[in-house]
Order: sequence, then structure tokens, then C-alpha cells
Amino acid sequence: MARSSRMKLWQHCFPCFDDDDRSGNRFSAVCNFSDDLLPSLGATAQHPPKLRKYLVSPYDPRYKVWETFLILLVVYSAWICPLEFAFLRYLPSAPFVVDDVVNGFFAIDIMLTFFVPFVDKKSYLLVNDPKKIAVRYLSSWFVFDVCSTVSFHSISLLFNEHEHDLGFKFLNVLRLWRLRRVSSLFARLEKDIRFNYAVIRCTKLISVTLFAIHCAGCINYLIADRYPDPRRTWIGAVMPNFREDGLWIRYVTAMYWSITTLTTTGYGDLHAENAREMLFGICYMLFNLWLTAYLIGNMTNLVVHSTSRTRDFRDMVQSASEFAVRNQLPSQIEEQMLNHICLRYKTEGLKQQETLDILPKAMRASISHYLFFRVVQGAYLFKGVSSSFIQQLVTEMQTEYFAPKEDVILQNDNPSDLYLLVSGAVDILVFLDGTEQVYGRTAEGELLGEIGVLCNKPQPFTFRTTKLSQILRISRSKLLGIIQENREDGEVIRSNLQQVNI
Repeated sequence: MARSSRMKLWQHCFPCFDDDDRSGNRFSAVCNFSDDLLPSLGATAQHPPKLRKYLVSPYDPRYKVWETFLILLVVYSAWICPLEFAFLRYLPSAPFVVDDVVNGFFAIDIMLTFFVPFVDKKSYLLVNDPKKIAVRYLSSWFVFDVCSTVSFHSISLLFNEHEHDLGFKFLNVLRLWRLRRVSSLFARLEKDIRFNYAVIRCTKLISVTLFAIHCAGCINYLIADRYPDPRRTWIGAVMPNFREDGLWIRYVTAMYWSITTLTTTGYGDLHAENAREMLFGICYMLFNLWLTAYLIGNMTNLVVHSTSRTRDFRDMVQSASEFAVRNQLPSQIEEQMLNHICLRYKTEGLKQQETLDILPKAMRASISHYLFFRVVQGAYLFKGVSSSFIQQLVTEMQTEYFAPKEDVILQNDNPSDLYLLVSGAVDILVFLDGTEQVYGRTAEGELLGEIGVLCNKPQPFTFRTTKLSQILRISRSKLLGIIQENREDGEVIRSNLQQVNI
């Protein structure tokens, strides 16, 4: 911590200090760091990466609004695409004008994607190199996005004799590629504690079912519409002049057939009349077997097997909230509890500690040396000590993440651990005259609680994070044991402590 803060700490330990009341920043939302990137182990800064010129942050609220707007366009495309596929020759020109406008928005998104950084799945770091962004996009979804954006109907108008050809219709179906955005949306919503998990999951299942019904009804109508003898079709048998009926009547009839087939109701009023329809009916009923198994399996998982990691996380959040209410805990403590649970859920997904635990001790020591040696060596208390002493320290240190507004050390606690702030920010708080006051702030690379640990005194201050922080921790017994084994380094540490706090 800064020299002035050190002097205040020393004066408080050996009484007589100067009050310095400063107000700290407050966080109003629980888990408001859920979209933040966790700093990599050993990172000495927790500032968001600086984006290069013309790049758009994927976490920018305006970009989030743009993505939401595209989701609405995807829903429209999912409905209109099968409809045009089956009823193309009967639809007015207005939908195709709207399609061109929608395609224009997705064309803009294709160009925008070249300027949006991405999170590397291996390192969990934000990549903002324009060349890497372009290479990644060009080698993944670029071709599919372009094909789903091209207006094939407009191209077909250049060839009047092929205006209603099935080839152009099949190419137009490529727009359904955009549905991957909806899948990603549901995956995010299922982890968002602001929404009920069961409701989101059921909404997804209902959406899949409605889309299957819509597509099957349109395809079956297309088969009947293209059959040489209209009277020998499933719809022509009950509506001989069905082509002359309105679009709404024919669409409702197609949906009626699709739903009765999906639910295996089978009233018998609409059924296959030729080989083409029979083959499609067979395929649709086989698909229904898979879809029914998918729906039943998911519903069973929701009702009975609620043991998934996401579900456990949500249950833990709910339990913590109920615990706080039942025991009438202050809102500050409740918020700390929920932030800690949210952060625990996030860090468990990275499996960093699990990865280190399965490695041999020598390998863990090498990794710790590489990640933390310079950070520990830069702390004022360890200036001038031997490299072997630093190596022993980093081998015994453990890394922890602390959520915003979480207490690292409480005032008057027994000194049990020494902490080193790697990244983030921590406020120094003191309880005076019945009120909690901000006494100072600890910067990155500084120690927490070293006076209480080395002087064997109750901790004089409370240390509380103000944002997502990565902190190294070593127990007092291990620290004193290492100092006892390295007496010369111990004298250097004692000298550093006295010099900084004089």
C-alpha cells in the first residue's frame, strides 16, 4: 500500500493515528461483474483491455442492443422462410421487400463482426488483433453467414422462367442458418439468475416444437402444390380447389395437419393420398419420435433431475437469499454472500485450482514461480531478500478471487494469513465512533494484513474489495516457518517493515 497508508496503519497499531475519512465506491447490483473477464493468474492489472481504434467491444451496451435487435430479425426469418418456401408463387411482393431489408441488416452485422474482438476459449483473454479477428471469422462462420444473407429471390427475378424454381427456394432456406443466434441466446439466459431457469427451458422447448410444426406443415403443402393431380393430394381430397382459397385458409389447414400428425391424434380427415406424401409422412413421424424423446427427456430433467451445475448454482443463490432473510442479515452481508457464490460459480468453470491440484509438486512450483515470482518480489516487504526465499513463498501461496464488496480481512480478527493484491482494488476500512470509515486504499502489488501477521496483533483494519480482485494468500504459520529457516532474509523483512512505517 502507499507510504501514507502504511504510516497510518503503523500509527494505529502503536496507537495514535490521523483520521482520514474518505468514502468508497459502492456497487448497487448483485453479481454485476458477471460479464467481466477474469484476470489470468499472475496478471498485475485488472483494467479492461484497451481496444484498438475502430474496434467495438463485445461488452458494449450498444452492441448488446444490436444483438438483441438481430435476434428479433432471426425470429422473423425463421417464420417467413418456410412460408415463402411453400407459398412463394402466391405471396405478395411486400414480404420480399422486407426480406431484402432484413438481409441488409445481417450484411451490416457481417462487416461489423470483423471489428468485434473475441474471447479466446483456451486463455479466456480478449483478442483485439484485427488480423486474428478476421482470420478466425473467415475460417469459421463467414461463408455460412454470407450464403444466408444473399437475396436469392431477387436474383431469381433476373431469370423469369426460373422465378419459382425449387433450386432458388432451397437456396433461400439457407437463411435458417441464423437460428444459431437463438440457440446462443437461450444458453445465456439459462445462466442468468434474473430469469427462472424452468421458464427459459420450457420456452426453448416450445419454440423448437412450434418451429418443427411450422416447417413440416409448409413442406407438406409444397408437396401437394407441386403434385400433377391436385385432387390426389392430402389437401385436394377435402378442398378440390385449394389453390383458389386464401393464403390464411391454406396455411391454417397445413398447420392443422402438422399438429395432428405430431401429436399422433390422427382424426383421419387429412391424410396422405400419394406416394410422395406417404414418404414425407413417414419421415415426419420418425422425426416426431426423436422430438418426443427430446421433449420428454428435457422435461424429466427439469422436474426430477435438477442436479446440473447451473441448477445447483441457482439453488445456492436462492438458499443464500432465504438464509439472509430468515436471519435478518444486513443487506451488505447478503450482497457479499451472493457475490461470493456468483464468483465461485464462475471460477469453478475455469477449473484452475483443480488443474494445479492434479500436478506434481515440482511442476506446481515451476508454474507458481513463473506466474507470481515478480509480483511477490515487487512487494515492499520482500525487497532485498534472496531468490530462494521468494521461491519458497510462491510455492506455498494460493490464489483466490474475491468479488466486489467482499471482506478479505475483518478488523480485530486474529492474524492467520498474509495477503498480496495481484489485481483489483481494496479499501482499508476502520470502525470509529460507531461508523465505518474509509481509511485508505491498497493498490495492486501491495500487501494486506502484514502488520497484524508479523506483530502478532489483532488486525487493526478491515480490508474490503471494491471490484473483482485476484489475491495471493499464505498462512501465518507457513510464512513464519520460511522466515525461521532463512534468518538473514528475516532480518531484511524486519528492516523493510520498520523503514516503510517510520
